[in-house]
Amino acid sequence: MDAWGQKESQPLARSERDAWTDEKVSSGEVGGSISASAYADDYKGMLILDRMNEGQPNTDPLYSFALDELLCRQAGEGGPPIVHLWRHPSAFILGQRDSRLPHVEAACRQIEAQHYHTAVRNSGGAAVPLDQGVVNVSLIVPIGSASGMRFNHDFERMYELISLALSFTGCRVDKGEIVGAYCPGDYDLSIDGRKFCGIAQRRQAKALIVQAFVVAEGSGSERAALVRAFYDAAAGIGEADAGASGESRVGVDADDGGPAGSSGAAPASHPIVVPSSTASLEELTTIGADAARTFAERVKDVIRACQQQDAVADSATRLKLPPADQLEAMIASLHARYKR
Repeated sequence: MDAWGQKESQPLARSERDAWTDEKVSSGEVGGSISASAYADDYKGMLILDRMNEGQPNTDPLYSFALDELLCRQAGEGGPPIVHLWRHPSAFILGQRDSRLPHVEAACRQIEAQHYHTAVRNSGGAAVPLDQGVVNVSLIVPIGSASGMRFNHDFERMYELISLALSFTGCRVDKGEIVGAYCPGDYDLSIDGRKFCGIAQRRQAKALIVQAFVVAEGSGSERAALVRAFYDAAAGIGEADAGASGESRVGVDADDGGPAGSSGAAPASHPIVVPSSTASLEELTTIGADAARTFAERVKDVIRACQQQDAVADSATRLKLPPADQLEAMIASLHARYKR
């Protein structure tokens, strides 16, 4: 039960929650806006699945995606809403479009030589490196209202959750595409113009998963350089082309006759990554060296501030953790369906 956040910190009744929030705000631990979530009703029965310390080097890179998929199915059939926090020590996750680049196999071998596991994910977005300094947050919720049918609604939900979790730093979290960032999108989250988080979504018939990767610790630019090297190899861009084009390749359209290498993909077929576009929370804020764990705890604090004891107890009765054989079957299915 510890992993679900119920034994280590019981959800608070509303009056207790208000007192908890006042105490946190007055001590400076969290910003005053933590109690102002527009999605508080969605969180009152949400369960917390903390798997921050469960990832092992030999863990299949799609294990957590398979778990999300099964918990999402369950949520669509009356199961509980869940926030899932997890890490993988050494994975390089491709987007579906990345898997169609002309030299992707050679590029993946290059990445695997650096001790990363590679796989293609089932949600949107592009290539993302995962390690102990990257926190993954999955919000798994049923589609139960008209607002839940609006595509951007659930991106906004994740944006707000992350903003509230970081409110104690005093930094403003902006949303909007950051040119040159890896896994670019309209819901890039950034501080002072540098991206630290990307958000993707996976929708089933009756429930959905909003997934965020948060670069918490270490060097954001080094991770971006790794992704840049992957794309250069996967697209067949030679060293001379990659070195000469640099940032000037950002935004080049496929029809503009921009550099693509003698036999490679056009630049518009993959993100043009500029390492300086990305930074970690450790680099951007005063969160400290243990940024991954600190950020995960702040996310849990936001959810706990909204939880109601009766609602969480009801959710716990509706939860059925997928057995190992079901997880293994889903992992195999994802690998087969989303292969390079």
